[in-house]
Amino acid sequence: MKASNTQPFMELDRLSVTYGETPAVWDVSLQIPGGSLTAIVGPNGAGKSTLLKASLGLIPRVGGQVRYFGQPLARVRQRVGYVPQRSEVDWDFPAHALDVVEMGLYGQLGWFRRPGARERARALECLSRVNMQDFAGRQISQLSGGQQQRVFLARALAQEADLTLMDEPFAGVDATTERAILDVLRELRDQGRSVVVVHHDLDTVREYFDRVILLNRELVAAGPVASTFTPQNLQAAYGAGRLLDGRLPAWT
Repeated sequence: MKASNTQPFMELDRLSVTYGETPAVWDVSLQIPGGSLTAIVGPNGAGKSTLLKASLGLIPRVGGQVRYFGQPLARVRQRVGYVPQRSEVDWDFPAHALDVVEMGLYGQLGWFRRPGARERARALECLSRVNMQDFAGRQISQLSGGQQQRVFLARALAQEADLTLMDEPFAGVDATTERAILDVLRELRDQGRSVVVVHHDLDTVREYFDRVILLNRELVAAGPVASTFTPQNLQAAYGAGRLLDGRLPAWT
């Protein structure tokens, strides 16, 4: 299904999550438009990963609504992709890189139909787009952290989702891998798709992203980077004198 930029790809309406009696994310409302790269930034414990997981129904929410392309997730699940943090993946699972990428095709195949020659070719093409075609037969446990992240990005590409949610894809990867991931994300954006990324490096937000969500359990601000990623909003999100090592990003 071709992506459309006229309708929000994702809408959160007063989404709230608690851990016990402690609010983790509270009363967050925002929209993600089509054809955009969006960063979610905020201090440790701000609820960034929780926001993604709750929006996908991976953890329960205590309030609020989530819609994708104007529909509940169950109706458009194939149009929404998710790349979790590397630390949440069982890398000892006996699978090769190509197997992992083919998992992105199960939504199109159905769980009881095995991938054929066409699907294998598609998976190899996606591995090639992230420069991992030479590792198709390698066990994922034998790959470096950056290589594992590229494989999971290739799986998301195979799904051909219109919206992809990624939890810290740049964490712990080398500069070459980071640039390769960014090139693919920009390609998706230019095709009219959207990507939402939990991100920690404030110094690269302006270079990498079109839009930004500033979060500290509650929504501080959300919108285009140029008008939203300001010193005032950063201080509101991180607290005066507590931003990173006590400094603002280099561009401020």
